[in-house]
Amino acid sequence: MDFSRNDLPAILARTTGFAEGETVDDRAEIVEVCTRMAVHADRREWDELAEVFAPAVTLDYTSLNGGEPGVLTPAEIVAAWSGFLGAFDATQHLVTNHLVTAAGDSAVCTASFQATHVLANRFGSPLWTLGGDYEFHLVRVEGSWKIAGVVMTVVWADGNKDLLALAAAGGAS
Repeated sequence: MDFSRNDLPAILARTTGFAEGETVDDRAEIVEVCTRMAVHADRREWDELAEVFAPAVTLDYTSLNGGEPGVLTPAEIVAAWSGFLGAFDATQHLVTNHLVTAAGDSAVCTASFQATHVLANRFGSPLWTLGGDYEFHLVRVEGSWKIAGVVMTVVWADGNKDLLALAAAGGAS
């Protein structure tokens, strides 16, 4: 089969599921931004964490906590997560199996996650692990991809769920 360099975008679209106008660079940046959310949270790099978010972010953790999704600013997310995640001795959020669909200046990235939370306590196991899916909604802001929404769907959990309440109260007693 003969083809020219100009045929490459159409071939990629047919063989990789790329949307019209979507590039390998877009996909790479989108996956990077979603991964950075987890890495910066686990490393307690709060300033860097704020940089992955759009000016307004819809967070939907209702599969875990019930309630309603909320719309927060990056500063509000950092304040909440630094207090909550910062109360754990350690956390590790693994994000993988990214599937990206982008069109113009918006994108959706679905990914699997496993999140382990560690907190020594006198009430039981120091570990609580969740597994499930993230659905990231992204927008291009001043030329860079930013997270404008996160839907977390918990599929399974193992360990001491009481760590959630202990961390929310500021750590182990």
